[in-house]
Amino acid sequence: MAGTSAWPLLRQPGLRWLLGYRIAAMLSYQIVAVAVGWQVYQRTGDAFALGLIGLAEVLPFLCVAPFAGHLVDHLPRRRLGLAACTGLLLTAAALLLTSLPALSALPLWPVYAAIVVTGMVRAFLTPVYMALFARVLARADYAGGASLGSVAFTTALVIGPALGGGLIAIGGSLLAYAVAACCAALAAAALLRLRVDDTPPATTHTPVLASIAEGARFVWNNPVMLAAMALDMFSVLLGGVVAMLPAFIDQVLQAGPQALGLLRAAPAVGALLTGLWLARRPPNRHAGWLLLGAVAGFGLSILGFSQARQLWLAAAFLLCYGAFDGVSVVLRQTIFQLATPDAMRGRVASINGIFISSSNELGAFYAGSMARLLGLLPAMVVGGSAVIAVAAITAWRSPVLRRLHIDQLR
Repeated sequence: MAGTSAWPLLRQPGLRWLLGYRIAAMLSYQIVAVAVGWQVYQRTGDAFALGLIGLAEVLPFLCVAPFAGHLVDHLPRRRLGLAACTGLLLTAAALLLTSLPALSALPLWPVYAAIVVTGMVRAFLTPVYMALFARVLARADYAGGASLGSVAFTTALVIGPALGGGLIAIGGSLLAYAVAACCAALAAAALLRLRVDDTPPATTHTPVLASIAEGARFVWNNPVMLAAMALDMFSVLLGGVVAMLPAFIDQVLQAGPQALGLLRAAPAVGALLTGLWLARRPPNRHAGWLLLGAVAGFGLSILGFSQARQLWLAAAFLLCYGAFDGVSVVLRQTIFQLATPDAMRGRVASINGIFISSSNELGAFYAGSMARLLGLLPAMVVGGSAVIAVAAITAWRSPVLRRLHIDQLR
């Protein structure tokens, strides 16, 4: 059984500006991700160097994320979001400098250093969004709003990679980084237009480390939230095929940057289609089984992609990959919004980021390492099989998630 359509919620200007911030920030980040991957692989020809991009981002993210959550719960959220958007703009500008022909002989460490800063900045983006989300919507609208948030997120994932690949084909990394900087500026402008009370709820003063520990205890003692986080973390960690696309295109498909943009966009197209459907029919009954089935389908899509030898077939499997991931995103966001008190939204979102968002970058490093150890295609087969095993083990070990209905959280 599904809830009512979420589309009427877009009549609220606060939600529109918040989604505009989410789309523009993600566009900036995605364009940079495509441009950096192409730039590094063109200079090195090494899949392991692509994995190091993920490592350079995830380590600072992990270090900063707990403190970012604490700050979002104790400081004005819009100001923190504006600071994060400024950071995205500055890192795009720094990467633009590294792509200048006059600096092409420099070593790669300045590129990795800029990615380190990106990881630190990104730690604030989602906690700010999640905290402001609860201020622009009533609690009864959280499930529908989560579906619209997924649509906004995946819209950026569709446009960003395709735009990044196209910009590289037209003007190289230089043009891509310039557009990424403009997108970061648009994200900041959307936050400035957002009219909402962004002050954190009144709380007693708690030392920083104790505050972070309080958020961790809350997540640890919530079995549904913990199981959902762990399920997604391991599935994304083991199924990180997207980071290997430059190598797959070069070694298997023997195509160029336009193919990279297409394949990077294909998962987001699948997730967008799923988000549009779920925005019309927000999930309710049998949410646990739906989440577990989506993760299993995610793993099967990886196995299919590893066997593709034509561009259209590879794109089709990545479309399915994104569609299954889109179901997981909507269900997780709904669970977190309904299960988290307002005073802890920043910390819970940061912990969620440590579990899930960081797994994308750790997954990139894992995929690069496994590709070097086993070969590119065998590493993908192992990863897809492991994701299916994770779904089966979670279904066995977490009956509370398996039996979940969204109505139980309202």
